[in-house]
Amino acid sequence: MKMLVFGQPAQPVGQSSVAPTTEKVGLMSKISWRQISALALAAFFVAGSLSNILAPPSIYREYLQWGYPYWFHFVTGSLELATAVLLARERTRPWGSALGCTVMLAAFATVTLHGEYGHGIAPLVAATLSIVVGWIAWRKQLPS
Repeated sequence: MKMLVFGQPAQPVGQSSVAPTTEKVGLMSKISWRQISALALAAFFVAGSLSNILAPPSIYREYLQWGYPYWFHFVTGSLELATAVLLARERTRPWGSALGCTVMLAAFATVTLHGEYGHGIAPLVAATLSIVVGWIAWRKQLPS
């Protein structure tokens, strides 16, 4: 006796279609921690870019208190978005890492110079992760 399961080809009763196919397992095993770390870092920069581009009043006021022009949050958000796009592609990942590290070191310098030391942790961690992701991507692109 054969059963039709959600539009899949009929299988004899007793055979399970629950086990993952070889194709799915192969795809999951091809995703490395290097790719995951780069994409997670890209997601961090997307979130940062949106918060800077949309700039709720609190962020807008912080930029003004730090002495930046009223429009500077757009610059920061655009650079963070460019970083995310560059990090998402393996070929441009070293450039994204360099840009992301630069933006985060500038953020770290800004909050540190204004005595907001607690706000410096996230940019410092992001800058460090950018260096690690960039180094890994650069090493992978070297000829063997």
